[in-house]
Amino acid sequence: METSLQDKIQSLGIDLETIPKHVAIIMDGNGRWAETQNKPRHIGHQQGYKTLTNVITHCNDLGISYLSVYAFSTENWTRPKKEVSFLMTLLKTVLKKELHQLIDNQVRLKFLGDKSALSKDIMQLIEISESKTAHFEGLQVNIMFNYGSKHELVQAVQSLIQDGTPADAITEDLINDHLYTKDIPDPDILVRPGGEHRISNFMFWQCAYAELFFLDKFWPEFTRDDLLTIIAQYQKRDRRFGGLT
Repeated sequence: METSLQDKIQSLGIDLETIPKHVAIIMDGNGRWAETQNKPRHIGHQQGYKTLTNVITHCNDLGISYLSVYAFSTENWTRPKKEVSFLMTLLKTVLKKELHQLIDNQVRLKFLGDKSALSKDIMQLIEISESKTAHFEGLQVNIMFNYGSKHELVQAVQSLIQDGTPADAITEDLINDHLYTKDIPDPDILVRPGGEHRISNFMFWQCAYAELFFLDKFWPEFTRDDLLTIIAQYQKRDRRFGGLT
């Protein structure tokens, strides 16, 4: 029997007053998990979606303000067409199926990335999901879709140039104001399951001082207790932000 949330929080010594405000996750290993189960890769993506819905619930229960997840990168278009097509279909299915659940739990949904490459039907579903949850003030889930940090920074610089901003007037704050995440605090934690130890073009400007956690399990295997263990470890770390040791 799974330990209750409150009992697990107490056993790990988690301080609910210092819960991280923003958790970012690279949802890695869906396809590889499926292969270890002798199943097609799309089964892994389906299971990864189920894991995400659970993690959204856990973050909401813990009082986390922002959850950013890497759902589809600018590089993912190079995957086999069949897999890309399935991911787009899965996105549409999820948006249709889960919107009521987000509304019931007062979760705000945002899509961050280059939306220009997305189909009209997907864009319509995104706009409906964002508009119907925009007024909620609890957890905000940022779906990073067709997202890449390099592309994001290039777009920010291009926007500054188009605005006629002089080179000597460009500051970190000004660049921040031209990113997809302009209204969102930087992540406190970046989690990557899947056994890889890199951030793969994900929020590297925003994660400059994030605490990094790499797990040797695939995203479909990620659990509530993994999240709680990471938070407990995070609370024991000394975040100096480049200051004196």
